Amino acid sequence: MTSALSPQIAFMTLTLFPVRLLLVLAAMLLAWPLALLATLGSAEREPAPSPALWEKVVDFLLRAIMRTMWFAGGFHWVVVKGRQALPSEAAILTLAPHSSYFDAIVVTMTMSSIVMKAESRNIPIWGTLIKYIRPVFVSRSDQDSRRKTVEEIRRRAQSNGKWPQIMIFPEGTCTNRTCLITFKPGAFIPGVPVQPVVLRYPNKLDTITWTWQGPGALKILWLTLCQFHNRVEIEFLPVYSPSEEEKKDPALFAGNVRRVMAEALGVSVTDYTYDDCQLALAGGQLRLPSDTCLLEFARLVRGLGLKPETLEKDLDRYSDSARMQRGGRMGLPELAAHLGVPASDTLRDMLALFDENGDGTLDPRECVIALSVVCRPARTLDTIRLAFKMYGSQDGSIGEDALSSILKTALGVAELSVTDLFRAIDQEEMGRITFADFRRFAEAVPDFAEDYLYPDQPRPDSCPAPVPNGFCADFSPESSGAGRRPVREKLD
Repeated sequence: MTSALSPQIAFMTLTLFPVRLLLVLAAMLLAWPLALLATLGSAEREPAPSPALWEKVVDFLLRAIMRTMWFAGGFHWVVVKGRQALPSEAAILTLAPHSSYFDAIVVTMTMSSIVMKAESRNIPIWGTLIKYIRPVFVSRSDQDSRRKTVEEIRRRAQSNGKWPQIMIFPEGTCTNRTCLITFKPGAFIPGVPVQPVVLRYPNKLDTITWTWQGPGALKILWLTLCQFHNRVEIEFLPVYSPSEEEKKDPALFAGNVRRVMAEALGVSVTDYTYDDCQLALAGGQLRLPSDTCLLEFARLVRGLGLKPETLEKDLDRYSDSARMQRGGRMGLPELAAHLGVPASDTLRDMLALFDENGDGTLDPRECVIALSVVCRPARTLDTIRLAFKMYGSQDGSIGEDALSSILKTALGVAELSVTDLFRAIDQEEMGRITFADFRRFAEAVPDFAEDYLYPDQPRPDSCPAPVPNGFCADFSPESSGAGRRPVREKLD
């Protein structure tokens, strides 16, 4: 992106960039004492029914300063379409797609509350500005934080307009705006009307997108401030009032609002989530190839209501139960009892992923390995250790066939040759290897997967057409049809 424009970027870096950066910092410093004045006492107390005159003046000045800051940063014109609803009409604003920290433009223009990490309040200057908009703080150290956050959102949403509107980015992460990923249910649990807000950056050169795979935050800031003009469009869609069915089912409510927003944007939707992206891009030694079935497996796990943080605690119990089967196979009722969930179409689809024989059964050890990968995608050796416990003989060793089953399941692929890898580990030619042998080899050859499992193929974390948000074309279905998705079996 920068190589083709290097002369212009170099010129702007020496001329426009430092001026803009100083102006932006000056605006923040100017806004800080006003925000500090407005937040004296407790910024978390319930707002007064009618703000005092000085509060109205401070709010006007802060909005003006923030708009000046964005203007200094190159956002000269902000096109606003539609009408922002009153807090009494829609207590929650849902904004998508979320693709950059520049999305804060909408927050400063509306002065809506947002959901933020509790640690943000301690950031010098910025923390004071954040507290002014009365955010809902989330604490990572508090195990009940999620429940408390949902309760606080519900309390504010049901206050009949007393609190400022809450702006929520339901995708929960930044994407590259080519599709809308699954919305998280937090904004929809209260069951109150919401106003969808869509965001567009119709710029010839995209320096805005900030995602987990692509330019870093500072580079994005540098490139954007080097652009002479940056365009942004904000469209407030009509308020969406949930039906009685949607009030009872936040996931249904979220999905329907997402469809409305996708139609307004002219983009598709995908059933994948941020967790799926993390799984696909995990930094372990066994990175998932593009044809893995584990992304589908992860979706089915969510459909069963099983949460990774809970599953991880139960992995040892699952593995002990699977080891007791001694290679025996499970049908649908046994799998349901094994996982502690009711038999359902979703569970049947999960079983089909591992049904190599086509007889409606699976090897429970494969299911446990897949669960381990989903729960801790970057911890390759923890998954392999668990697999050796289930497949190993009395001395803990396994043969080549067992290693093949383990690695095919861990990668979610149908075919995989492990002969070269097994021989490299089995240097004494015993025909058996232990986990200690595997660990020593993995530590000595950290790129063993690329070197031994698919040496003549592209690295499994590469995409035919990489995109900034980490979604490969293979990981992002163009659309999400109605009804159940077709199941791709592991050995298809």
